[in-house]
Amino acid sequence: MQARMVASAPRMETLPATLSYDVKDPFAVRMAFPAPATLEGTEVSWEFSRELLTTGVDAPAGEGDVRVRPFGYERTVLEFHAAEGIAMVHVRTAELRRFLERAQELVPVGDEYRHLDLDRNLTDLLGGPC
Repeated sequence: MQARMVASAPRMETLPATLSYDVKDPFAVRMAFPAPATLEGTEVSWEFSRELLTTGVDAPAGEGDVRVRPFGYERTVLEFHAAEGIAMVHVRTAELRRFLERAQELVPVGDEYRHLDLDRNLTDLLGGPC
């Protein structure tokens, strides 16, 4: 998807962003920005809840590092808060809704637990087989 970086300058720069969803991590979505679009010159990826994105396209949502809110009818603002500062990007709300519909088709809200491998997650958490 195309995202528009909001800056203090009046002109907004368009940059590519990749929004992804993995059924193996059914509660989360990821948004990645390519190296040329970041201050560090390396790809930056943010992971946040699918529920945050779903809520944020219709009403302000989030209190932590990622915040989402509508901006008019056609745009949604995603704010990414880090020690270096805040990055704000505008994306088309219609694109976000299509993405969320596809994620819903893969894993309906409320069925996320069916896609979790709790044994593997517990093993990873405890540092390997006991």
